[in-house]
Amino acid sequence: MRLVLALAFALAATTFAWSAEVGTIKVALLAPITGTAAAAGHDMVNGWTLYWTEHNDQVAGRKIVTTVYDTGSNAARALDQARRAVEQDGAQMIVGPYLANEGLAVAPYAVQHRIPMFLPTVSADDLSQRTPSAFVLKVAGWSSSLTTHVAGVWAYEQGHRKAATLANQYAFGFENAGGFAQTFTEKGGKIATQLWAPLGTTDYSPYLSQIQAANPDVVFVCVVGADAVHFLEQWSSFGLKSKIALIANETTTDQSNIRSVAPNVVDGIISFGHYAEGREDKITRDFVLKYGSKENALPSYMASAFYTASYWIGTGLDQVHGNIDDAGKLLGAVRAVKLNDSILGPMRLDAYGCPIENVYIRKVVPTSGDAAKYAKTWNIVLKTYPNVSQFWTYNPAQYLKQPVYSPTFQGYQK
Repeated sequence: MRLVLALAFALAATTFAWSAEVGTIKVALLAPITGTAAAAGHDMVNGWTLYWTEHNDQVAGRKIVTTVYDTGSNAARALDQARRAVEQDGAQMIVGPYLANEGLAVAPYAVQHRIPMFLPTVSADDLSQRTPSAFVLKVAGWSSSLTTHVAGVWAYEQGHRKAATLANQYAFGFENAGGFAQTFTEKGGKIATQLWAPLGTTDYSPYLSQIQAANPDVVFVCVVGADAVHFLEQWSSFGLKSKIALIANETTTDQSNIRSVAPNVVDGIISFGHYAEGREDKITRDFVLKYGSKENALPSYMASAFYTASYWIGTGLDQVHGNIDDAGKLLGAVRAVKLNDSILGPMRLDAYGCPIENVYIRKVVPTSGDAAKYAKTWNIVLKTYPNVSQFWTYNPAQYLKQPVYSPTFQGYQK
């Protein structure tokens, strides 16, 4: 917290080393156009592009010039692309990337070079917890464990007492599983086993066999991109869908994944997220149908987050009359934006740069109404937890004394 405030004051005297032509604002959009998370990357670009196209690529009399840089779903490449964007192409702000490990690789570079970095999808906990920065804001975003603290409590309340977790083997997976494990065990539940699958896993049979051997009454799963498609199909084909209760994180049943999976494979799956494309709310429904008519597909959380981030950042730029050279004023204006409602729901940033926002219990069901033209299934809201903090109900100062979630710290003693 002190770091954020100190940097905020320092920003007032900061100008960028690389400036764009007068009248333009150069944006580097880092997205995985190729690799494991390519579907998400395309949706990120689609959401951002849709908003700025609607606004003639302008804000406060200045033209927004966006260049997309493909991270390839790879952290090292994401950092290389950020360097190219800033040092060669004169980018004045970075939006993205997608994966938590990509964000963790790029954020120190943005801080070092005093480039505003906005994270609509990178959810790595420590970017807004133990290592916050005034230059890095999770605009329209979240923290990995924010939604899964809720999931652990809910699982115990449903009568589950013995859980297994399966998550991708990188920061996002560790933090999603950790949030679930900590609150589930604090309630009195037991963790039978925790399994970590590398990004790009196509065969989940060894993990599913270990889950069966552990004999849990509930499984928490966190997988992204193509991994989610493989997991969902194999969970069903192994016959586990009807045998063991499954709680999914947000990305597992994201629209970018379930749009390519047979409805019988995903129908009825419960998940926890900060976005639901089937939410019964006018702003969400209007966007879902608008996006559907343009892309012939329903928007994922990535598309919706990047569209919302465009509005959020644009509002900040408008407040400072397009003056991107004064980083302190720009970041202060962006930090002050509060959304009474959005495609994702009400959002405002906490003191660490992470939104306080709704968490939804979601269920995959057949689409209805006009949305059925664009997808066979979607996530609807069963229950809303409003104003959820990344610190859940913990005291932030006390919470930050514990380590970030990792394979060796999951919030409980094994």
